[in-house]
Formats: sequence, C-alpha cells, structure tokens
Amino acid sequence: MALVSILFDPAKGVPMDEPSEAPAFFADVLLDQIIDTITAGRREYRLNTLFYQSLSTVDAIAYRQEVLRDFERSQLRKEIDAFAQAMRTMRHHLTQADQLYYHYQKEAWFVDAVAVYCDAVEHLLEQLAEIDFDARGLVAFYEYLAHYVHSEDFTALAAETRQIKSELFSIRYGLRIKGNRVEVFSTEEKPDYSADVAATFAKFSLGPTPRTETKRVMVSEMSPVEARILDGVAQLNPGVFAHLDAYHAAHQDYLDRVIGRFDREAQFYLAVLDYVAMFEQASLPFCYPVVSAANRDMAIVDGFDAALAYKCITERTPVVSNDVDVTDPERILVVSGPNQGGKTTFARMLGQIHYLASLGCPVPGRTARVGIVDRIFTHFEREESVENLRGKLQDDLIRMHQILAEATPSSLIILNEIFTSTTLQDAVFLSHKILQRIIERDARCVWITFIDELASYSEQTVSLVSTVLTEDPATRTYKVVRRPADGLSYALTLAEKYRVTYHWLQERLS
Repeated sequence: MALVSILFDPAKGVPMDEPSEAPAFFADVLLDQIIDTITAGRREYRLNTLFYQSLSTVDAIAYRQEVLRDFERSQLRKEIDAFAQAMRTMRHHLTQADQLYYHYQKEAWFVDAVAVYCDAVEHLLEQLAEIDFDARGLVAFYEYLAHYVHSEDFTALAAETRQIKSELFSIRYGLRIKGNRVEVFSTEEKPDYSADVAATFAKFSLGPTPRTETKRVMVSEMSPVEARILDGVAQLNPGVFAHLDAYHAAHQDYLDRVIGRFDREAQFYLAVLDYVAMFEQASLPFCYPVVSAANRDMAIVDGFDAALAYKCITERTPVVSNDVDVTDPERILVVSGPNQGGKTTFARMLGQIHYLASLGCPVPGRTARVGIVDRIFTHFEREESVENLRGKLQDDLIRMHQILAEATPSSLIILNEIFTSTTLQDAVFLSHKILQRIIERDARCVWITFIDELASYSEQTVSLVSTVLTEDPATRTYKVVRRPADGLSYALTLAEKYRVTYHWLQERLS
C-alpha cells in the first residue's frame, strides 16, 4: 500500500525531507518560543522540524484541521495516548538492549520490544474499530492498519514472537552451588515437589502472609557469574537459543514505517491540542481559522500574541486582545502610535496567526479569516555588529531589497520601524519608494512606523493606531484600532522622553 500520513495527504505528495532549521522570521515574531513551548516534554519525537514547513493549499490545511477535530474526542485521545505509551515502552526496551553487552540478554530485551509493539498495534486496531472518526488521514491510516495487522508478514511476526517467548519461559533448570563452583543442570525429567512440600507444611501456617509491595528493579548488565550460568542454560537448550539468535537476526526491521510515522505525527496533534488547552483554561480562545487562497481579506476577532500571552498566564497578568478587519483592495496595515503601545505585539500576533493557520493549527483568537501565505518576511531592528561594516541605513536598504526580490502576491511582509537612523525627510522618501514596490507586488504588509503620512498613501493602505487613555495619555491601552493617524500620541511620547512637555518646561523655567 502507498505511504500513509496523517500530516500530509499522500495524494498531494508527502515531503521526504524536513527543514533542519527554523525559518528566518521565527525569532522576530516569537514563533521560536511558541514552538518550543508546544514541543516541550516531547523531545524524543523531534517535533520542531514538523513546524518548520508550512502548507500551500487550502485542502492541505483542511486535511490537518480534520485530524485535529477528531483528536479532540476524548475516547480517541485516550487510545492514542495508550498507543504512544506502549511505543515509548518499546523504545525503552530497544535502548536497554543497545546498552547491554551480553548477547543473550540483549536479544531477550529485543524480543520484549517486539512483543510490546505487536500487542500495541493489535490493540490499537481493536479500539479504533469501536470509535467514530471522519478525518481523511485517520480513515486512511485505519484502513492501512487493518491491512497490516492481517497481513501475512505481521501475523507471522506476532506468532513467532509469542512462540519464542513461550519457549524461553518454559525453560527449567537447577543450580548446584558448592564453594566457588556453580553447576547448571536440567530439571526437565525431575518431578516438581513444590506443591507437595507446601501441602505438608500448610498445617503449620499462621495465616496468610501479609502482602508487601515490591518495586521492580531495572535490569542492568549481567555479572560474569550470571552470564556463565546463562551460557550453561543455553547449552542445555540449544534449540531454543538457536531460535532466539535467528529471531534477533531476522527481525531487525520489524517496525513498519507507516506505524512509526503515525506514532510521531500523532504527537504533533497532541502537542498542539495540549498547548491550546492551556490557553483555554485561562479563558483565552483559540479557533480554527477559515483559510482562503482566492480571497485575501483578513478578519480577526480577539486575536492576541500567543508568546506574550503564555508569559502573562505564568505571571498572572491580563492579556489584551485586538481585532482586525481588512477587505479588498486593502493590503497594507500602517500601524502608528506611541512607543511601548503594543504595535510590535500586534504585528507579531498577525505573523503568528498567519503562520499557524498555514500549518493547519488553531490560532489565537475567537474567530479568524485569513488568506494563505507562501512566505513571511520580517524586517525588525537589529543591533549593529562590528563584523558588519555596513552602516545601519545601508543594511536596512539591502535587507529590503532582498525581501522585495523574493516577495509574491501571496507573501506577508512585516516591517518594524525601519529607516530610524536617517533624517525624517529621507525616511519619508525611502518609505514611499518601498510602499510603491510592495503595492506593485500586491503583497500583504504590516508596517510599524513613526511616519504618519504613510497611512494615507493609497487605497491599499489602512491606518491603525495604538491608543492611550484619553484622561491619561501617558497610559497605554495596548489596543490597536482602525482610525486616521494624527501623531498626537507619538508627539506626546517624544515630549515626555525629552522632558519638553508643559509640565517639564514650567518646572525648568521656575
């Protein structure tokens, strides 16, 4: 059967390689922090790389949303968790086998690993047969699983695994210890007198022995004496141990790659759902976004920066949400207002929502409708480096040239206060040129700026302003609203910064 994946629709193609590094924009919009939080506790699955590759079609996104909705069902989640735990046990047995030296001990741990695997796969099929689910990915996996469990190869593997375990458990041997000498002998032909002894001494019993809990101790490397004893047992049972050797050699590749892929890909969904649940417990909504390829309108209700919100949850501080409503032909959001007023947080929120939507994941907000983005480009201020001989203005221009050379009508560009190192007149001139290039490419853009006139540049630009309290302009609300830029809040901030407000001037003159 064809490769089955619950992350990618095989009919559309399953990527064979995963990006090894996060996209360049991750750190600017704090997606690196978000992904690290999502994957925390699941390092063994190497999930981060699954978040480095976005999807390019509406159907591919819907494919994942279907699986996520089914995984929200408690019974399915319970069975997937049980399967994952069994697979972790299997991997633990394999790890233990790799760390041991004595070959029969290694082979015994290997047999146990395969036994756990066979039981887990059979149990999963049995339980999935009793659960309703609709996702195309899960339906395809269930069909594959049923075919696999009933295949000749798997049934033979499961049967032989049970047989070899039965053979090993049926071995009986005795030890004669005299001084430093240990002799191993077979007890197969000798009668078992243990039941007769127990019956004889039963009349002397003082009642049932109190049951004590015993802790299972992790088996470590055999001592030389134990290894010699086991060698002696193997000599007494050459057929069984020859079978053990043959079994170990024949089944090194027992793990089916689709089953192994499912085990890892399921953790992608479980990690996302656990992350979302953490916010919902704090009354912060996540939603499944409506994603469109043709319609590039943007409508978000109660959106928020998930990275900042996570910090607020841990510190028990309030989270401020924002709304966005942009319709054709509007493409460029020009956000102005006072410093430390939530403009950068707003821009990061939009970057997070668009990228998480392109992964097929829920996004922070009560409702969201966005267009598909093929790439996200960011230009955030960087500290100057002595290794970079370019000036800051030159560096800004080179970075913008690279962005505009690669941007398409499906791209999202996030600019955070560029051209701050030059004069206002030059900044206005350069910003107008950049705006014109973005409009020509018909790309979407979020531009945080101190240049208010950019907000009314054309019909493609939309003015948004981060607000302050009317009665106390020094207090930020962190709300970003749609209204014409007036520069008043920014002017007041600058006046406060340089102590040239009426209050400061009056104090100086007195």
